[in-house]
Amino acid sequence: MTSYDYVHGYSEKESVRLRDQANTLEELLHSDTKYPPNSKVLEAGCGIGAQTVILSKNSPHARITSIDISEDSLNKAKERATKEGVKNVEFRVESIFDLPFEDESFDHVFVCFVLEHLKEPVQALANLRRVLRKGGTITVIEGDHGSCFFHPETEDAVKAWNSLVRAQARLEGNSLIGRQVYPLIKKAGFTNIAVSPRMAYSDSSRPHMEEGFVRKTIIPMVEGVRESAIEMGIIDAETFDRGIEDLHRTAAEYGTFNYMFFKGVGRK
Repeated sequence: MTSYDYVHGYSEKESVRLRDQANTLEELLHSDTKYPPNSKVLEAGCGIGAQTVILSKNSPHARITSIDISEDSLNKAKERATKEGVKNVEFRVESIFDLPFEDESFDHVFVCFVLEHLKEPVQALANLRRVLRKGGTITVIEGDHGSCFFHPETEDAVKAWNSLVRAQARLEGNSLIGRQVYPLIKKAGFTNIAVSPRMAYSDSSRPHMEEGFVRKTIIPMVEGVRESAIEMGIIDAETFDRGIEDLHRTAAEYGTFNYMFFKGVGRK
């Protein structure tokens, strides 16, 4: 997998989806991540800065360095940070696999929705461990597409969903990585690891989740692989489109949607 084999693509629609996802899941995923004043934090794989803004808001007096391999994404992150009044973040174009920082340069490391796109996630974590000071923490957040279930569940909806899983696997990513957060952190040499599952659930009694999570996050995420999945021969266009139509029914009056995220914290 090359640095730019991002299964969801780099379109403006994907940028909007990432922002909607971060805003909807802020409380669920980030409420317990806060860093002390003057601590040095490395955010690895910041993308368009959707999580960066939340990190900054939760730890306004920490010194955050946010890196990404994509210069275009980083430019969007800078624009977003400026718009949101973020002042404690430095953005840099860098690769997790070729970090220019000295050993033990940071007090904490934060990685969110990054490992699923990497061919060698353990190596990435080991590289991040090198630049973390002894006693410092790493926080890893990943979803797991295998944890998804919904109602109504139709054959076409399941095929459309699975086409995302398979397309990402073809690019040597792993959308089922959430269940591996603990062993990955452990294999990279961290200790005192604690992993907590975070369930995102939607039904019509939770309209903010129907809109922010299902309609604006989940369905656009699947839609984003349409062309790739069809070109790879994973699914045909008619089945995919019917599946998307059925997935919209999971955010209707009698629909439900359930998905699990995993948040792991380890120490060097």
